[in-house]
Amino acid sequence: MAENRKRVLIVGGVAGGASCAARLRRLDEAAEIVVFERGPYVSFANCGLPYHVGNVIPEEKSLLVASAELFRQRFRIDVRTRHEVTAIDRAKHEISVTNLETGSVARERYDALVLAPGAAPVRPPLPGLDLSGIFTLRTIPDSRAIREWIDGHAVQRATIVGAGFIGLEMAENLAARGIRVSMVEMLSQVLPPLDPEMAVYVAERLRERGVELHLDDAVASFESSDRPGLVVSTRSGKRIETEMVVLSIGVRPETTLARDAGLASGSRGGIAVDDRMQTSDPAIWAVGDAVEVRDVVSGQEAVVPLAGPANRQGRIAAAAITGHPGHFRGVQATAVCGAFGLTAALTGASEKSLRRAGITTYQKVYLHPNQHAGYYPGATPIRLKLLFDPKDGRLLGAQAVGASGVEKRIDVLAMALQMGATVHDLAEAELCYAPQYGSAKDPVNLAGMVAVNALEGLAPLARWEDVQPGQTFLLDVREPSEFAAGAVENARNVPLGQLRDRLGELPRDRELWVYCGVGQRAHSACRLLAQNGFAVRNISGGFLTWRAYQAAARLASPSPSGPGRV
Repeated sequence: MAENRKRVLIVGGVAGGASCAARLRRLDEAAEIVVFERGPYVSFANCGLPYHVGNVIPEEKSLLVASAELFRQRFRIDVRTRHEVTAIDRAKHEISVTNLETGSVARERYDALVLAPGAAPVRPPLPGLDLSGIFTLRTIPDSRAIREWIDGHAVQRATIVGAGFIGLEMAENLAARGIRVSMVEMLSQVLPPLDPEMAVYVAERLRERGVELHLDDAVASFESSDRPGLVVSTRSGKRIETEMVVLSIGVRPETTLARDAGLASGSRGGIAVDDRMQTSDPAIWAVGDAVEVRDVVSGQEAVVPLAGPANRQGRIAAAAITGHPGHFRGVQATAVCGAFGLTAALTGASEKSLRRAGITTYQKVYLHPNQHAGYYPGATPIRLKLLFDPKDGRLLGAQAVGASGVEKRIDVLAMALQMGATVHDLAEAELCYAPQYGSAKDPVNLAGMVAVNALEGLAPLARWEDVQPGQTFLLDVREPSEFAAGAVENARNVPLGQLRDRLGELPRDRELWVYCGVGQRAHSACRLLAQNGFAVRNISGGFLTWRAYQAAARLASPSPSGPGRV
């Protein structure tokens, strides 16, 4: 009977491979399951690595989710660490495996094969890249090497290349150890998944906390310094003295094994799979950072290196191999990042991704509500952006930045997007409320209400990027003191409280674009004006969003001396 057992081999552990192995055992007690992992650990929390560097997680062992011994004892799964799979013989249903400790090579037969090779950090071919003190962060040995370098060299200055999620988390954790941090990012914004005007809030916080940002610039080379350390040279001619470098440019799917075996690749370079995680070979499945899956908003193929989708894909592959139901619905790239007391999160499409997909029929709203009732101590604003389809109000995406309550709202919006909800559903959502947690009108409700008002024609929206200087009639309905403290050029100030008595000052032959601080007073003004025969539009997000647009524009066109303070 043992000879007839199904033999399932899994290449790679961590999120996708390990979750697939565990569920395989729960679905099939008889199967022989072997996991090959070229690293020393089969399942570890790579999302926690920056926090281990920063001593938030002081013990390395805390990062170990499950050991090889646990897999053997609890699941009767054979885990072979330090074993690298080097080739797949699809005709014979065999793989070639090298034992990295002894150098011996073996061939292993499979009935089903699961590829979970993950992704590798991008290391661009730059001069000096192989100098000591230049690191990537992807594995526990990587974090160990960084910690040892910091301690052994008493590091005071560090440079991070790339201002994405890992880059920001590393900046926070290095700064927490008293290290001065510089960041070099080739784009004109931090956190590239966000739209530029939303990323501005994160850039402001980084600069407030002493991080030196070099945006819209790229590394040209690395070289040894006359003093102990390194010099990072950029394309713009800057020379940054540093004592260590962390490359956080991104990752590429590890597809060499699949490609050499002749498995089909997708248009984005990942391993092509169907909604059962099956590759072009019916005996081979693939999961995790190496695969290409469907973006549920745009319908396009995407490579999304996130732990959540990888775990779900592992479960789906296990179900498929054992004949159980289950289909992978695709991804919407829900993600969150914390840095220096600020949280940024997103789900679904951004404006940038919609444009890349050729989707132009979308609408957006901005709002700046507090995370909980304003009268309860500690209220802080959430900068929220919502994208939706103007035809039916279907939710397309959302982004938020703030000190508190951000991930809660994005999680709600992520579930709404998954269920195909519209902005009408958001306006009607019944969410828990107590003053220390939220408001009677939660930010999610408010976002839906603003969008519904636009859909129903009660307050047609305008966008700051569409303002034509000298041509658009801008009406500022804030108080005179607010107007004097800062306003959009050529705007006319008529406070909302005076508006009914001063209608005669406004032109009736032009459309009025109205703004206030965040949008609420402008909405009231638009309703008042519309019912008095004026053509009006509310500029969503008000003056706060205008400031963010201006800051994003400055970052996109830095001065010759480099980007200034936002």
